[in-house]
Amino acid sequence: MRIDLHSHSTASDGTRPPAEVVRRARANGLDVLALTDHDTVAGWEEAAGALPGGLTLVPGIELSCVQDGRSLHMLGYLFDPDAPELAAELARIRDDRVIRARTMVGRLRDLGVDITWDMVRSLAGGEAVGRPHIARAMVAAGAVRDADEAFTSRWIAPDGRAYADRYALRPERAIELVRAAGGVCVLAHPRARRRGYVVADEVIERLAAAGLAGVEADHPGHVPEDRARLRDLASALELAVTGSSDDHGEATGDRLGAETTAPADYERLLAEASGGDLRLPET
Repeated sequence: MRIDLHSHSTASDGTRPPAEVVRRARANGLDVLALTDHDTVAGWEEAAGALPGGLTLVPGIELSCVQDGRSLHMLGYLFDPDAPELAAELARIRDDRVIRARTMVGRLRDLGVDITWDMVRSLAGGEAVGRPHIARAMVAAGAVRDADEAFTSRWIAPDGRAYADRYALRPERAIELVRAAGGVCVLAHPRARRRGYVVADEVIERLAAAGLAGVEADHPGHVPEDRARLRDLASALELAVTGSSDDHGEATGDRLGAETTAPADYERLLAEASGGDLRLPET
């Protein structure tokens, strides 16, 4: 089995619609795909409706969290999206995304960048507007050469001139909410160093004690040394190890299946989900 447990669609900051994501996943030889858009489950229905034969869709999400003032992302799987506390938090996060994005657009305009809120909203399409959409608008306006240039201290990095804070969950709270809704949590790309995203070992240890089920060790943004360290840490903490493409469509080179999860770790996550098997069945 080839299993990819982290992907994005136009429901958040991917460039491919959910239906196209699942078709491409099967064409790339995947047997299992998790759709994990940022802070939304809006793509689940479309993906399920277009599911090709032989592909199992695992419903998921990538939750925005904050740890010691820095961003941390938590992948949630197999949860009930209508669980009241989780649904309320997701609504709050999405509402704040809009407020934050509008603030950043205003700051960029004050800095001479000729973008508008309508441009960003059009690029977002779905309900989960974020910094990648602002970066794309900046590229379209000729303010930067590429999205990476936008994510610098000159512009919209956390220490950037146009950056604005957002509402985000504590990672322990995210784990608590997903578990209460019958799901499981995996820490996303904890050593993606290219944009300064590093989650310390002691933080992972604390999250394991709070109910974390796994760690995403095999990720395109992880170097071999970090992958090995994360595997050792996961073994010591009795966590599942996942591998995922974190595909965003054209924005990441259409890399579905670039990294995969071992079937034993996938089955372990399924077994830890207490709310029943919410996988969307093969067609």
